[in-house]
Amino acid sequence: MYIGLIILILLSYFVYKGYQNTHSLVLNEIKVETDSETSKNTSLNILHISDMHIENISVTPERLIESIDSKRIDLIALTGDFLDRKRSIPKLIPYLEVLSELQPVYGAYAVFGNHDYILSRKSFAWLKKVLNEHGFKTLQNENKQIQVQGKCVNIIGIDNFSTNHSDLLRAFDGVEEGSNLVLTHDPNVVLKMNEYHFDYLLSGHFHGGQIHWPKPYHLRKMGKLVKMNMVKGLHLLNGRPFYISEGLGQTGLNIRVGSRPEVTIHHLPVE
Repeated sequence: MYIGLIILILLSYFVYKGYQNTHSLVLNEIKVETDSETSKNTSLNILHISDMHIENISVTPERLIESIDSKRIDLIALTGDFLDRKRSIPKLIPYLEVLSELQPVYGAYAVFGNHDYILSRKSFAWLKKVLNEHGFKTLQNENKQIQVQGKCVNIIGIDNFSTNHSDLLRAFDGVEEGSNLVLTHDPNVVLKMNEYHFDYLLSGHFHGGQIHWPKPYHLRKMGKLVKMNMVKGLHLLNGRPFYISEGLGQTGLNIRVGSRPEVTIHHLPVE
């Protein structure tokens, strides 16, 4: 009886602390290193947010914008898993509104994740419309070019890999000479990109394990990168850098252990 009570108390404390952690937003700034001398005077400040999971998010729009404070933002990148229920779409709008207030010089872009594709076709179309109407250009195996101080940057949106929506050939079609910034949800796609050049890739999907204690064993079925111990943060594969965000929201239980909701600002040199 006493053992059961102790286990119950420990479990309750674990859940309580895990829920508290979902409010503990972290802003990480990443300086991407390059060997190129020509790119040192030209950089792009990219605000990256992934895995908002509006059904289970503890960070308010006000807290989100407060965390960014007065940082200079040149471009916003949202890398999927916004929600998976139709009734959650209106709840996403306040977040898009506060982010739009940042007025990024080179625009705001979004790609979709596996949870977004749970929506019916009609609801998915509504989600896409809401994103575009609030200034977030959605990219589904598409690319767009911007000029940063006279230098071309290709923003390449690769659709979600784990749901078989990725089409690399289509995503890179028409890409011009310049720097390639890839936005995608599932980072496992990098393992298929030997013939597709990118200078930097932003992704999410793993939530940093969400419950990363003692290790995120539950991620084993989520692709080869997990087995390579690449579940969060900055990594290199064949000399090419990519970043895996811990995400802003949660799935399943609204708790985090050994991980925190994350927003990142990436200082990307432009060649």
